[in-house]
Amino acid sequence: MLGFPCNQFAGQEPGTDDEILEFARTEFDVNFPMFSKIEVNGEGAAPLYKWLKEQQPGDGDSADITWNFEKFLIDKQGNVVKRYPPPTTPEDVAADIAQYV
Repeated sequence: MLGFPCNQFAGQEPGTDDEILEFARTEFDVNFPMFSKIEVNGEGAAPLYKWLKEQQPGDGDSADITWNFEKFLIDKQGNVVKRYPPPTTPEDVAADIAQYV
């Protein structure tokens, strides 16, 4: 699990990288790596997210990320094998992860 904060969703990540990390650890007991804040949609989207969305465009009218906490599962060969909507918890993804271990 890797976290990429983004402030493109109702301004929910306005802080610095350190402030976001502290909040995530305090409020959600996050213990996975958190990276610097990025953009995931639009012209300024990070190359990683452009690639993820190309590989798994989702079910909507657009491949755009719909909200914070949208997830992608990548196998050992680097293939994006599944995309999950924001409400999906890491525990919900565990069964799928087990297929790729």
